[in-house]
Amino acid sequence: MHSLLSTAAQPVQRDQAARLPNARAIYDTLGAPGHAAMARATARHYLQQQLLAADDLPDGLPEQPEDLLNWSRGSAEQVGVEYQAYLAERKNGAPRRFFTSKSHALYFLRAAAPTKLVDGSWLYSALQQWQHQRFRALIQIYLEELGDGVEEKNHVVLYQKLLASHGCDDWQDLDDRYFVQGAIQLALAHDNGNFLPEIIGFNLGYEQLPLHLLITAYELNELGIDPYYFTLHVTVDNGSTGHARKATDAVLQLMPRFGDSKAFYRRVRNGFRLNDLGAGTTDIIAGFDLRQELVRILCEKSVAGKNMHSDYCRIGGKSINDWLGDKSQVPELLDKLTATGWIQRGAPVEDSRFWRLIQSERAEMFGVFSPYEQQVLRDWIESPVDDTGIAAPRIMSHRAAMRSIETLADAQPRPSQPGVRGVFRRHLGLRQPGEQPFDADLRALEQTVAEQGSKGSAMDMLIPLMSPANHHSAAGLMATRLYRQLLA
Repeated sequence: MHSLLSTAAQPVQRDQAARLPNARAIYDTLGAPGHAAMARATARHYLQQQLLAADDLPDGLPEQPEDLLNWSRGSAEQVGVEYQAYLAERKNGAPRRFFTSKSHALYFLRAAAPTKLVDGSWLYSALQQWQHQRFRALIQIYLEELGDGVEEKNHVVLYQKLLASHGCDDWQDLDDRYFVQGAIQLALAHDNGNFLPEIIGFNLGYEQLPLHLLITAYELNELGIDPYYFTLHVTVDNGSTGHARKATDAVLQLMPRFGDSKAFYRRVRNGFRLNDLGAGTTDIIAGFDLRQELVRILCEKSVAGKNMHSDYCRIGGKSINDWLGDKSQVPELLDKLTATGWIQRGAPVEDSRFWRLIQSERAEMFGVFSPYEQQVLRDWIESPVDDTGIAAPRIMSHRAAMRSIETLADAQPRPSQPGVRGVFRRHLGLRQPGEQPFDADLRALEQTVAEQGSKGSAMDMLIPLMSPANHHSAAGLMATRLYRQLLA
């Protein structure tokens, strides 16, 4: 076991690090099904580079691993105290701490997508250790990140649906810094032979309940955005029976495998610090500028729109095609649209002629802007020019909107429903007696697994389907359910 403690301890040299692929390249390669062993070797060097970058960061962990449980409980208690203080501030009239507008919140959801869409991936390799009881805490965390194979609980599926519902699923063009965390997590996913202590440490840090998670959920709901993905993490990460507790248990349960407990814990702390690399929640939120985001969106639109306008439409003495022909002119174009009255800043968005080109009965530019992009434009138009004197429009919270929908639904006659047991079984994706799965591929998978000669060979078939690239597919969800049943 001592070899495990020495392999990853050899840092990549700084001149080597400069030649490594960027985070996006690592993310795209490891996030695709069936990547080659060469890709894992590249990821290993990338991970060594990131460990080197995190080496001088503080971690705040106790000096002895035996104190981790008390440390975790103390941290959670402090977060609770700070959250109650936040709620008291809001009750006394303080503005939202994170999101200045709905577009700000959607900007965060979009920029966080590369990380959220590989949620839990760092623990993937633990599935191979299903025969060893010491790995059960890590395996259970991974299965719960996958929703235990239930689509409505799978964290990646939940985030995909959240992005799609607000037109934020065009995140692939984000800057490289937004892919750093996801690349780290995917690199950890495929290399527990060299980085198991770092995986355990990273998991320890990721599963602690942070204050920003509570505030994010509260403010998203306030802005009419479904906070369920975030509230789910608040509950599942609890320090009593949830992931935070399982993460601390895993450190102590796996430490005896390595012999040298001091070296093991040192590497656990190294992995813990990886959580602080790349663009985190508060970094993303702080980086939002409403006008800059609108300029970015219009610059993207200019690529397709620079030759699509007739010459009769002129702003400030130039045609729209001329304005869009040079991206550096987009900020000035915004100013001209305001100066010439096409945009009425600080007034309801419907008062602006430019908006009516996008949203009206005869909108000539209907479909050009996604729901997210429209929200950015709306918030910029309606925001006061001097940021004073005009109250922000009231937005119905997500929970209030759901209550309104439920009230309307209760007033409608209901068709006959199947029994509770039948609904529950279908919700879990389990078949009723005599019922066959609709998808032929799923039926074939189930049959093939059933025909395996041993539990081990069945597990070997299921585990690749539960990889970060596959687990949220229909086959991956079924594989997760079958793996869970075999594990039990």
